[in-house]
Amino acid sequence: MRSARRGAGLVALAAITALVLTACGGGGGGSGAAVGDATGGAAKAGNDINPVDPAQLRQGGDFLWSLASLPPQFNRNQVDGTEADNADIMNAVMPIIFKGDAQGVLNPDPDYLESAEVTGTNPQVVTYRLNPKFAWNNGRAADWTDFEAQWKARNATNPAFLVAGTTGYTDIAGVAQGATPQEVVVTYAHNFADWRSTFVPLYPRETNADPQVFNEGWLNQPIVDQGAGPFMFDSIDRTAQRLTLVRNPKWWGRTPVLDRIIYVGLDYNAQPEAFANGSLSFLEIGPSVPFFQRAQQVPGAVIRKSNGPNYRHITFNGAPGSILEDPAVRKAIMKGIDRQIITQSQIGPIVPDARPLGNHLYVEGLAGYQDNSGVVAFNPDAARQELDAAGWTLQGDVRVKDGKQLTIRDVIPTGTPVSEAEARIVQQQLGQIGVQVTIDPVPLDNFFEQYVYTGNFDITHFAWLSTQTPVSSSSGIYRVANELGQNYGRIGNDTINQLLDQANQELDPAKQRDIVDQLDQEIWNAGHSLLLYQRPDAIAVQSNVANFGAFGFADEDYTAIGFTQ
Repeated sequence: MRSARRGAGLVALAAITALVLTACGGGGGGSGAAVGDATGGAAKAGNDINPVDPAQLRQGGDFLWSLASLPPQFNRNQVDGTEADNADIMNAVMPIIFKGDAQGVLNPDPDYLESAEVTGTNPQVVTYRLNPKFAWNNGRAADWTDFEAQWKARNATNPAFLVAGTTGYTDIAGVAQGATPQEVVVTYAHNFADWRSTFVPLYPRETNADPQVFNEGWLNQPIVDQGAGPFMFDSIDRTAQRLTLVRNPKWWGRTPVLDRIIYVGLDYNAQPEAFANGSLSFLEIGPSVPFFQRAQQVPGAVIRKSNGPNYRHITFNGAPGSILEDPAVRKAIMKGIDRQIITQSQIGPIVPDARPLGNHLYVEGLAGYQDNSGVVAFNPDAARQELDAAGWTLQGDVRVKDGKQLTIRDVIPTGTPVSEAEARIVQQQLGQIGVQVTIDPVPLDNFFEQYVYTGNFDITHFAWLSTQTPVSSSSGIYRVANELGQNYGRIGNDTINQLLDQANQELDPAKQRDIVDQLDQEIWNAGHSLLLYQRPDAIAVQSNVANFGAFGFADEDYTAIGFTQ
């Protein structure tokens, strides 16, 4: 199960040990939540994909790509289309006009864009110049009307469009033609720093002009004549859980090395043996030490690793009336949890030098990362003193205030060994400072819907997925607003809100990073959530697979994937 860094809107991608949620955002950046991640580690530069000049590879062949299941919706901009599995398919079929590199920097894809730049700042204006060869499979040249239609579909003005998210699109005041139909001029109502996250992926006006096509036209299979990528849809067999893409004869860019990409929906626990017997071209090791150990036994297999965008954390519930409403109590409890022990216990077998994460917006490997977690560094003596000062005094083994015991409910999903292990460690460690933890396993299928979304917890464990545009995509997690958004613990303040606004509107990357540093410090000071550890990509492939593996923050180049001679 590969993670979609560029998805938008809330989405669940279920497997035996994982459930992924993607945060509300624009077409580009989106955060996500995952249950069951268990790999992670210290930052490693770049990625690990065995780079080889595509011209030197064996031309042709099939690449067997595992999915948890075939997606229910192939429009990635529709609310049901943001599964990670769908991104793995549709990113080979549709225009991804900006692609992330190994450092998480978004760059224009020259197959689609000759240039894209901010051409005005008061108001902000972005001008896109399309590659004149950029055309949809129906033969129509892509032009400014495709951008206009997607803006109108996703800017929340027409509720008939059931969109994945509106971030970025609601900031736009207008889309117009420039000097030619292939020059697109986007004017913003106010500055939006992560403008590269919009129009990714781009769908044609034939989809975005009609709510019925937008919502239902892509349900059964991709619409072939509305694609514009190196591959195109060939066939689908939902009974056998197989979807096949073939080279697109209308593609104007570099001819793909592969003949076909065959996506195989397969039970999560069956994937290691399928990889071992050659039924899959790669195995995502992800959260599983047993997967890691099994991959090590496969003849000819190599394990490629890089720093990845996911990270585990513990969300605290600070809603009015909750037992953890007081930020001083939340921070004291955080000081009673040894994050290094949790990190080593969960991911040490795969990444021995793993260390806890220290920044809520930037993971290690992204420019601007700075560890600000010192304010909640493990210090059980300080934790005891601060709980005493907050009025929670020890009576026997448990602290009490106003006749009420300091007992907190840790809600975790069933069938997720990572959450279970983390919860047991937290229970043991907090018991040492007089905080009683009750572990409450709830059904995986409704963990988010009935517990996380509704604030039905005191603390809970899952993972967020970072992106190349973390500021805009994470805003809903930390903002306090009339609507809940994804701030499930209801923790925040006006200072955090103001810094989020400043960071989202600051076009200078260096200045934005300074603001984000202040913002992260405020989030730690508020006792919002306790970050645990970052996981890298860990992918097993046969040694003859080239230009594929642990992509880290980068996006795949589907034309380059292939096999050595």
